[in-house]
Amino acid sequence: MARKLKVFRTAAGFHDAYVAAPSRKAALAAWGAERDLFARGAAEEVTDAALMEEPLARPGEVIKRSRGSAAEQFAALPAGKPKTKKTKKRAAKAEGSEPASKPVPKPSRDALDAAQEAIDAAERDWRAVQRDLAARQKALDRERREASERHERALADLERAKRAAQHDYDAALARWREAR
Repeated sequence: MARKLKVFRTAAGFHDAYVAAPSRKAALAAWGAERDLFARGAAEEVTDAALMEEPLARPGEVIKRSRGSAAEQFAALPAGKPKTKKTKKRAAKAEGSEPASKPVPKPSRDALDAAQEAIDAAERDWRAVQRDLAARQKALDRERREASERHERALADLERAKRAAQHDYDAALARWREAR
């Protein structure tokens, strides 16, 4: 049964990013968030029917809506701040006194994914070994049961032969005593 979709919203620059997803975790994945935006108060569940309509029509897809016109957004910006020594130093560095640093690439998950795949493969192998051992144990139990049954039948036959030999001996002994 498909899970009920909910609509979630977070800020994305001058836009709101909406997504219809079954859970907060799925919404975070759709946004590509690396941290829990809900815990930080940067994302929320939407209950307004007008805002939910478009995201529900395209589940899992991020829908961006502008938060007002460009003029409204510029008007909302804070007034220019007076420059401090730190901002002057940053401006001087940006002008060319130091070369711009290259962006640091996102670390590769290849080693982590390979390690997880190795764990998964080891678990699959272990389950196969467990199934094989269980089948062998079942066969050994059957073989033990059959051997026990053969042993019991053989003992019964030997007990019958012993009783017959005892009977014959007792009869022969009785005849011998009479003959004396």
